[in-house]
Amino acid sequence: MAAMGTAMDPLSFQLRQPQWPDTAAESGAHVEPRQWQRQLIQLLRARLAQPSSGGGSDGGGGGGGHDVLIHAGPGAGKTLGALLSFRQLRREGRLQRFLVLCHRSSIAGQWVEAAARLGLELRSWDPQPGAAALAADGPWHGLLLSYQAAARHLPRLRQCWPALAAGPWLAIADEVHHLGVDPDEPDAAAWGQAFTSLCANASLRLGLTGTPFRADNLAFCAARRQAVRDGDQVVEHIVADLSVEPRQLIAAGDVRPLEFRFQDGWVDHGRPGGDGEGSGATETSPLSAESRESWRARNLRRAIRLGDGGSIALRVLLGARQRLERLQGAHGRAGGLVIARDIAHARTLSGLLEEQGDQVLLVHSQDAEAAARLAAYRGGEADWLVSVDMAAEGFDAPRVRVVAYLTTVVTRSRFVQAITRAVRMDGERAALEAIPRQPSYVYAPADPLLIAYARSWSLSEPYLLRPRPASAAEEAEAGAARSGRLPLQAIDERAGSLLRVRGPELPPFLPGAQRSA
Repeated sequence: MAAMGTAMDPLSFQLRQPQWPDTAAESGAHVEPRQWQRQLIQLLRARLAQPSSGGGSDGGGGGGGHDVLIHAGPGAGKTLGALLSFRQLRREGRLQRFLVLCHRSSIAGQWVEAAARLGLELRSWDPQPGAAALAADGPWHGLLLSYQAAARHLPRLRQCWPALAAGPWLAIADEVHHLGVDPDEPDAAAWGQAFTSLCANASLRLGLTGTPFRADNLAFCAARRQAVRDGDQVVEHIVADLSVEPRQLIAAGDVRPLEFRFQDGWVDHGRPGGDGEGSGATETSPLSAESRESWRARNLRRAIRLGDGGSIALRVLLGARQRLERLQGAHGRAGGLVIARDIAHARTLSGLLEEQGDQVLLVHSQDAEAAARLAAYRGGEADWLVSVDMAAEGFDAPRVRVVAYLTTVVTRSRFVQAITRAVRMDGERAALEAIPRQPSYVYAPADPLLIAYARSWSLSEPYLLRPRPASAAEEAEAGAARSGRLPLQAIDERAGSLLRVRGPELPPFLPGAQRSA
């Protein structure tokens, strides 16, 4: 018992922080957590104290009680939030180690840099030296590896990681929606199975995602499922434990709002003749109003192609280019991003921009210099980055202010991941711009699905696991029966009006909330 004369410490709901041997190494720069990051720390603390048993599991063999799913878009600070949480809970004696898994090795550097900023030693997995070398080489806090590496080296990791962890530990899955779990083919989802096997004994499994849904209707790891009634059926939802909506981040000034410009138009489809070679009969299909799926998809395939002066794709690209020129007047380092369909398409788009005098960097998966080109663009080189699926998830370049979406990929996750490359803020611009920040812009063909996604991109919705759909062949046959006939060829298109879609409605008392389009 303390002496009567000893002054009592002030009351606090924060637990005392034990002094670990390497506390000095953990000091790092002072980082003030955002409100949602404080909520994350409280959530993880509560889950460690009393794991939740409700909501089912992720289907991958682990209980749902130690799974926490965070849905927050680009610019929210998911990486920093996870690391701040670990650092605080380690200081409280609740966690000792952490394991980070991510889907691309190009993202690994961002995790290492963020950890170092907080005074945390995060090391990349190297299967050659082994666990003994890692354990003997000075103090460290976390291990980093890709999903592919986890699947490839799973037996070795399962053998050495328990000894390395040696206490309560946190598993972090970055962009966790990539860890699909297929109950019908459990061996097919190698990444999901590797994560489940390796992290089954983690004290907590923290899933981070900007798009908590999948196009294939599968569940994913580190996400608890909840049974809900939908009419006369019982279906399952995956609902995030903590959801940070883009409109919250926009109102706080953490990210930029987005404004959309959809180029409308009409496509003429030729009809088959009696000889099978076609006839003069055509049917005009409106790009934005087409409800038949087969026709909508054919319209978009045609619309993204560069054609004559009336081409929809050309108008999309020129509109984006003109917008970027205007933005560069006030934001000199502002850059544009073009999402292309394939390598040949990307080269054509790059050539057109270069013909206009723009500096362009082209990146794709077959380019050995892709990583260097991405780094060069981040550093301020070139006006445009033209990408084929290389600048979506994990690509962090706050200078992106205009996105031209010219691909046939129309899943919600891919679209949202691509357009939100343009919402990030850097410290220099944040000091110059009022809240809400100046908007970034998205240009795209007026495809009905893309327009629908644009209207709801800033809202968080639960991921509904529906009954398995019919096969692709059955769907195509059913679609043909519904439409009566399929288009053979899109032979011409005429550009229509430009459809504007604003960002989320902000409270009118915020400065600049009534900014005109």
